[in-house]
Amino acid sequence: MGIIVGLPLNGGSEKDLQLNFSLVAHEQVEMRAPFLPAEWFLQSGVQLTWPHSGTDWADKLAETEACFIQIAREIAKRELLLIVTPQPDEVKEQLLANQVNLSNVRFLNCETNDTWARDHGAITLMDATGPSLVDFAFNGWGNKFASDLDNRITLHAVQAGLLKGTYIDRLDFVLEGGSIESDGMGTLLTTSECLLAPHRNQPMNRIDIEEYLRSAFHMQRVLWLDHGYLAGDDTDSHVDTLARFCSPSAIAYVQCTDKSDEHYEALLAMEEQLKTFRTLAGEPYRLFPLPMVDKIEEKGERLPATYANFLILNDAVLYPTYRQPENDAKAKEILQQAFPTYDIVGIDCCVLIKQHGSLHCVTMQYPVGVIV
Repeated sequence: MGIIVGLPLNGGSEKDLQLNFSLVAHEQVEMRAPFLPAEWFLQSGVQLTWPHSGTDWADKLAETEACFIQIAREIAKRELLLIVTPQPDEVKEQLLANQVNLSNVRFLNCETNDTWARDHGAITLMDATGPSLVDFAFNGWGNKFASDLDNRITLHAVQAGLLKGTYIDRLDFVLEGGSIESDGMGTLLTTSECLLAPHRNQPMNRIDIEEYLRSAFHMQRVLWLDHGYLAGDDTDSHVDTLARFCSPSAIAYVQCTDKSDEHYEALLAMEEQLKTFRTLAGEPYRLFPLPMVDKIEEKGERLPATYANFLILNDAVLYPTYRQPENDAKAKEILQQAFPTYDIVGIDCCVLIKQHGSLHCVTMQYPVGVIV
C-alpha cells in the first residue's frame, strides 16, 4: 500500500491523510512509509510542558505562566493540547480563570526539569498502520543543564495512554526536535553546528550522523546548514531558530541586513547557502527573509530572539513577538506571504528568550491519531 500525502503549495494546508491513491490534493507525492511528516501535516494536538517553581523560571514564574496561558489558549481554540506538569490541578485552575478551552486539554501528571517540549517530546513517524513515537535521548543540549526528568516524559506519556502510537526506543542517540526540520517529502534540514557539537553523539562524524538520520527517518537526503547562529543560544544553533520549511518548496529564514550587527557575516553566509539548495525536483527554494530582531539584552547578555521560532497549527501559525512594533509587523507580513491560507497570530515571547528559547521551543506538535 502506498501513502498519498496532500502537500500544500505556497504554504497552504491540506487537511487530510489518505492511505490510498484517490486523494485529490494540491500536490500528490507517493511516500515510502514510514515517513516524517512536515509540521503542517494534519495535527491531533500540541504538547506544552508547564513552568513551575522547580524550574529555571522560578524568579519570573508569573510572567512565564502568562505567556504559556496565551499559547495554551490559542492552541486549545483549534486542536487538542497536552500539558505536562507535576501540578495539574493548579494549572487547570489557571486555565479556567483565563478562558482556555478545557474540553481540548489533557494533563500528564509528571515531574519535569524544565519546559522545552520541542527537545524532549517524541518525534512522530507516520505510516499506513498509524503513528510511531520515536524517543531520542535529551541530555540538556550537550550536558549543559539537568534533563533526567524531561528525558522520561515521552515514555510516561505513552504508558499513561496520553500519546497513542508505537513506541520506538532510540535513547542511545541524542537528538532534539528543534535541531531538525522535515519537508514531509524526504528532505531533512539541519545545522552542522548543532549535530556535530560536543557531548551529543561522538565519536560519530557528519557522514555517520547523516546515515543514521536517513535510516531513522527514512529520508532521501539531509541538507546541512553550515552557517548561522544567534548570540545567547544554548542549543548550538538549532535550525528552528534560523531557517524553517514553510512548504516543500519554501523556506523562511532569519536575515540580517545591519552590517554592524555581530550576526551579519554568519547570517549572510547562511542566506547564500540557502540560495544554493534545491528541492527534490531540482528547483531553487522560494525564500522568505524574516527580519532580525533588534538587540535585546539582559544583564549585559544578548538574548536569542528570533522570528523563525514559529509554530504551525492546522489553520494558524503562532509566531513570537518581542515588543518591537515595526519588526513584529514585518515578521507577520512575511509569514502571511509564506502561509497565505493561515491565520498569523502573534504571542509576546519576551519572557521566553530570558531562558534562551522562544515559542517553537516550548511546543511539540503531534500528527493525527497521537493525542485523542
